[in-house]
Amino acid sequence: MKKDKFRFLQTYLINILIGVFLVWLVLALLIIPNVNTVYSVFVQEGHLTLEPVKKLLESQRAMKSLRNSFILAPTLSLTVGFIGISLVLITEYFDIKGARILRLGYMTTLVYGGIILVSGYKFIYGQNGYLTNILAKVFPGFPTDWFSGYWAVLFVMTFACTSNHMIFLRNALNSVDYQTVEAAQNLGASPLKILWKVVLPVLTPSLLAVTILTFITGLSATSAPLLVGGSQFQTITPMILSFTKSIKTYDLASLLALFLGLSTILLLMIMMSFERRGHYISVSKVKTRVVKQKIKNPLFNVMAHIYAYVLFLIYTVPVLFVILFSFTDAVTISKRELRLSSFTFANYVNVFSRQTSYRPFLVSILYSAVAAFLVAVVVLFICRIIQKQGKKLWAKGLEYSLMIPWLLPTTLIAIGLITTYNTPRFFMFHQVLTGTPLILLLGYFIIKIPFTQRMTKAAFFALDDSLEEAARNLGAKTIRIFFQVMLPILLPTVLGIFALNFNGLLADYDVSVFLYHPVNQPLGVYIKALTDEQMNADHSALTFVYAVLMMVISTAVLILVYGRGSNGKLKNSYK
Repeated sequence: MKKDKFRFLQTYLINILIGVFLVWLVLALLIIPNVNTVYSVFVQEGHLTLEPVKKLLESQRAMKSLRNSFILAPTLSLTVGFIGISLVLITEYFDIKGARILRLGYMTTLVYGGIILVSGYKFIYGQNGYLTNILAKVFPGFPTDWFSGYWAVLFVMTFACTSNHMIFLRNALNSVDYQTVEAAQNLGASPLKILWKVVLPVLTPSLLAVTILTFITGLSATSAPLLVGGSQFQTITPMILSFTKSIKTYDLASLLALFLGLSTILLLMIMMSFERRGHYISVSKVKTRVVKQKIKNPLFNVMAHIYAYVLFLIYTVPVLFVILFSFTDAVTISKRELRLSSFTFANYVNVFSRQTSYRPFLVSILYSAVAAFLVAVVVLFICRIIQKQGKKLWAKGLEYSLMIPWLLPTTLIAIGLITTYNTPRFFMFHQVLTGTPLILLLGYFIIKIPFTQRMTKAAFFALDDSLEEAARNLGAKTIRIFFQVMLPILLPTVLGIFALNFNGLLADYDVSVFLYHPVNQPLGVYIKALTDEQMNADHSALTFVYAVLMMVISTAVLILVYGRGSNGKLKNSYK
């Protein structure tokens, strides 16, 4: 009797501690910082004020950045949509020669993105870029600053943001039932009409989702406007970063971040509204895989092949030059020339032999690994609770709360952490976090919660309930069931999520630039500093080495996560 009472009290105490931890997690990390951002903007010195709104409307720089963002976002959605659909049709729908090679080239954005990709494009097309120097020699008087401003940002981001199309839209196309295509062919429909009336409607949900994500990406663009936008084209996020450097304009930075967050929420609500209206599914019980369609018109066939390989060059040339120049000495890099006699491993030796060079890499690896591990463990624990208590109102509230970082731009999350924890808070053990190494770890942790939660929850609900029931019937306790029965099945998914989160955080710039500690400069921020105009060729060489190392790590992670076994997704994607 006493033993049962002790177990009851022990279980009750554990449940209380778990509840306190979950409440603390949701309030301290997800809700309070964002609410505090709103409060800090509209309540100053204890009084409600609209002065920041007035200052924003009177600031030409701020209003111009807003206008630029709302010019970039819709046009980027159109260009990325056109190119993204083209890539999927070229590699999966039409019979284009060399489709496997083309697919590899188009998927380079999966391992070569963010600020590293933008710096690569800048090195080739920028004011002192490799291609720009060639054009200036061939055409005297050629404007060397041609690759800057709106069109440069649009070009870079168009070819940087097609990853979602190559993943989600390609998967959607592979789920199209070819029997519907054959039926349309038998009815005499033209290839164009079949594509428009039969194939694209099935892709609509995925296309709508990636289009909204692209719009949000354009709205909160950071790296491309900073590096190639120039002074004439700055968007919201770079302007927020600029405003945070002065106490007088910090409220403008918070207000812009808040505006960006509200825009993001509105767009996501629109996306969900459209998704609820449309039901685009195949009614066939036994689907037939799509057979690649031959382009019968000789002229169109040639044009399609030319178009496909031009896109291939646009995607692969920056990657190729980054790899080649990483093995080139500083003098050759400064002259933007490629010579076999300049081939050297010195750049790699410098990175791994000098502390100032490899420290940012180690800092990013440490932060990324710790954040990815913590978010994987914490979310695994929470998803187990949601699985067992999912029908209860508080469990649903917990699940929805974990999606908050997906509704908000990373800029607003970072601003919220800075403004909330620049003073001691009792729920943070009276510690000031702003300006400390810990706040960046919290930022990394927060932005990876939604993705981790969605993937882990799907893995939990894919488990066979009979396994847990059988273990329970054999007398196994809840903890033992979890660690010996469920965790071994979930472990591949958890490790995959850990690897993808680690990979995504390794060269992060958007969050890092707001939260990093000067002593512990992460790789993304360091690479941005190396790409500045005043930096010398030695620093450019370091950028190339970092880019190559990042590509190697990213490729290894993708192969590790998606290439395992005969059913590996990445492995199958190259067939």
